[in-house]
Amino acid sequence: MCQHQPTCPSADSSDREAAHLVATYPEQGWSLLCNGVLCFEDTGELLPDGQIIAPHRSLGADHVVTAA
Repeated sequence: MCQHQPTCPSADSSDREAAHLVATYPEQGWSLLCNGVLCFEDTGELLPDGQIIAPHRSLGADHVVTAA
């Protein structure tokens, strides 16, 4: 799919999110990358083969909650 030089990472590589944006729909919460990956605003992904990647947001220190 990718026509960029150098070629963007493939959908099955660990750095797949580094591919160029083809379309973005922030009002719907998703973007399409040139490698066919759909990226969702919650950091989840849908790969071209139908595989689902669960959201993988990292929590910063200011988001950590301690039980009382």
